[in-house]
Amino acid sequence: MAGLRAALPGLGRTVRLFGPELRPHRWMLAGSMLAMLVETAIRILEPWPLKLVLDNVIPAGAGGTTVAGLSNGALLALCTAAVVVLACLRAAAAYVSTVGTALVGSRVLTDVRGRLFAHVQRLSLGFHSRARQGDLITRLTGDIGRLQEVAVTAALPLAANVLTLAGMVMVMLWLDWLLTVAALAAFPLFSRAFLRRGARIHQVSRVQRKREGELATSASEALAAIRVVQSLGLEDRLDRLFARQNAGSLTEGVHGKRLAAGLERRVDVLVGVGTALVLYLGTRRVQAGAMTLGDLVVFLLYLKTAFKPMRDMAKYTGRLARAAASGERIVELLETEPEIRDRPGAVGGGRTAGAIRLRGVRLCYASNVAPALMDADLEVAPGARVAVAGASGAGKSSLLALLPRLYDPQAGTVELDGRDVRDYTLASLRAQFAAVLQDSVLFGTTVRENITFGAADADAADVEHAAREAGADAFIRALPEGYDTVLGERGATLSGGERQRIAIARAMVRDTPVILLDEPTTGLDQHSELIVRDALDRLCAGRTTIWVAHDLTQLWDADMVVFLERGRIAERGTHDELLARDGPYAATWRRQQAERSGWAKEARV
Repeated sequence: MAGLRAALPGLGRTVRLFGPELRPHRWMLAGSMLAMLVETAIRILEPWPLKLVLDNVIPAGAGGTTVAGLSNGALLALCTAAVVVLACLRAAAAYVSTVGTALVGSRVLTDVRGRLFAHVQRLSLGFHSRARQGDLITRLTGDIGRLQEVAVTAALPLAANVLTLAGMVMVMLWLDWLLTVAALAAFPLFSRAFLRRGARIHQVSRVQRKREGELATSASEALAAIRVVQSLGLEDRLDRLFARQNAGSLTEGVHGKRLAAGLERRVDVLVGVGTALVLYLGTRRVQAGAMTLGDLVVFLLYLKTAFKPMRDMAKYTGRLARAAASGERIVELLETEPEIRDRPGAVGGGRTAGAIRLRGVRLCYASNVAPALMDADLEVAPGARVAVAGASGAGKSSLLALLPRLYDPQAGTVELDGRDVRDYTLASLRAQFAAVLQDSVLFGTTVRENITFGAADADAADVEHAAREAGADAFIRALPEGYDTVLGERGATLSGGERQRIAIARAMVRDTPVILLDEPTTGLDQHSELIVRDALDRLCAGRTTIWVAHDLTQLWDADMVVFLERGRIAERGTHDELLARDGPYAATWRRQQAERSGWAKEARV
């Protein structure tokens, strides 16, 4: 095991990772290990009937007595029966060991996959903005699957053979220590080759897994944006990019297999040299009367079995190296700490009033870019409707993201009902908010379940009431299976207005004191926009609402308009107050009105 860890350093980290998941299955694992020990003991016993036949039955001829006064025929029959019984017992022990270990491995890795998925979901948006989705999916599926496969097809046989090797070496030393020393002379040479080649195979496997992650990312990005790809005719260009990455993955894979194959052939040569040495010396010792023919045959059979772990180690090094690389990628992800988490002393709580306050907030996504928000001060009374406007990149969405702690500011505080949002547990804080975004995501499940994602305890009456309030009930009932219709991925089978109304129903059933709206009507036609606006008005009634919009005509009836410029709050006040002030808000309003007037003239022409 120490040699494996030296050649494949990722294995040690991976095994330590699985410790918590192994504990619930320790008794099944112990039973499997016991069966493996029984199998090992039987393997050691299997050559002995042959030794008895060679040393006692054959020299005694057709008649006479042999061991313990048994007749020649009786001992032969006994040895023959022993071969069958030992084979059956070993088969049974091997079956129990293999099935038990496979069950433990599958259950443990299933638990690890669940733990990994839960961990990834809780990593902050800062991490997800840097990570590549295809690579994360590869770690969740491909890397875990590779570990699961290797645990059964390589690790288990290797462990059984190493135990057998240890037992047989002890018996070989008892039979003839000199011959055993000669036989084991090849082991140092094997260890040196294994450590050097194993480390190189591990390095190649790490690069290959990284390239496979990049390949999955390119494929997922292209398929997720297939409409854009086909609209812009990007198929050939993306084909070439994918082919380049695919070829890189192939190169590393072939390199790894070449190294593994070279190691296997070296081991074959070493095993052949060791066997030849034992055959020569053993024959000389039989001729000298130092050992019997049966001892030599048993010794050679042991030697063949003892060399099997060496062959297996070479054979499985490539698989183990890839598994170690996969394990490292999983460990690396699990060891990534969430930037946003409950801080010590954070408390839960019931429903808040929805009073929001920002004090001197500064938010910067990276050290080498300009701050998204600077010196932001804002106070919102419970139930107020506040509009946030400004050019693209002014910091509107960043302000929204601070409230449920999708990001934490580098300076200043964000408060909810007079308490710093970091003093709430994340679960209790985020339970105070519901959001409707520009591109509201629906999941590939039923309409009913998509709505209940807003509140897990919502019953059928709650769902249908929320859908009616959102103006969605009529079109949902017109779907093939009504509320039980399964939607396409991301709600692709619905129009933009229909998706938004289901998202509003989801926010309705959530029933939170604060509503966050981020360009919820952008991209909708005029008719759909009117329906969605009407549903949003019902959603926001009596609740604190922060509405981000680029089109200022959507904000005229807000209790307060906050206008952002380059991350700073440039103006605040009602729509009429800001127009009278004739500042940047008024200038933006006039420009948008002029553009709207120009579009109307073009339409009439």
